[in-house]
Amino acid sequence: MNNPLLDIRIGTLVQGGIPDPANYIRQILPHGFESFQLFFWQTLGGKDLTALVPSVMDAVGDAAIISSLGVFGNPLGDTDTDRETLRAWELAIDAAPLYGAKIVAGFTGRVRGKSIPDSIARYKEVWGPLAKRAQDKGVRIAFENCPMGGSWNSGDWNIAHNPQAWELMFDALPDENIGIEWEPCHQLTQLIDPLPQLREWLPTGKIFHIHGKDATVLRDVVAKHGITGGTPWVFHRTPGFGDTNWADVITDLRRFGYTGAIDIEGWHDPVYKNELEVTGQVQGMRYLKACRGGDVFVPNPA
Repeated sequence: MNNPLLDIRIGTLVQGGIPDPANYIRQILPHGFESFQLFFWQTLGGKDLTALVPSVMDAVGDAAIISSLGVFGNPLGDTDTDRETLRAWELAIDAAPLYGAKIVAGFTGRVRGKSIPDSIARYKEVWGPLAKRAQDKGVRIAFENCPMGGSWNSGDWNIAHNPQAWELMFDALPDENIGIEWEPCHQLTQLIDPLPQLREWLPTGKIFHIHGKDATVLRDVVAKHGITGGTPWVFHRTPGFGDTNWADVITDLRRFGYTGAIDIEGWHDPVYKNELEVTGQVQGMRYLKACRGGDVFVPNPA
């Protein structure tokens, strides 16, 4: 029986660089995760993505899917690590179909120390061929909306954190398989209201993947100290512990026909961390499932 609840799967991220990602998946899968993003920080760290396929897919089995692969670094840069990031993107695009994944996600990169407009030429130079490579494989590219400490005028990692930047990016490369990996966290940390933004961008078809990460904004601190003082005013949170009503998020995703995954990006919550990390992620998963309508599809009476 078709289960329309699974039109939006609830999953989590798995670090591809750990010694045995498949073993990690086996341990957390029984808690109810339905999808996994297998991701790497900057480089593949010597891992062979093709060689990992049998063990990872055996661990996932029929209980879940690999929603996407992830590479998070700066492929627009000119250091040895940046060149490894670019090569990791190429290899991830080639390997994604072997995992049954139709998305590879990460940062755009940027020209270090330059503005977003001054990074667009290099963005087009790098991502034009990558988009064509991905299209030939039936793969979509999803850019995470994280500032990584950057601004419009300068930064080290990513240009895809601002809607004005998205417009520049999509104008430079109108390829249909280039889009956004969206999450409310990175909007709240810029004091952007995430839900109107989501409703504006979903009809464009450019929201390809959702990271399950939220934020808590301390409005009293902002009112007293602003956002450039020495008092912390915002924290990244696991869904269910932050400011966003994810029932509203999933309602809008369904209204505009989004199908895919919401994969929890852990290792950021200031409370549910260390020995409470997976406890927080499992609670976040259960919360997100409740927001989408639950665990169990109940067919209408005949």
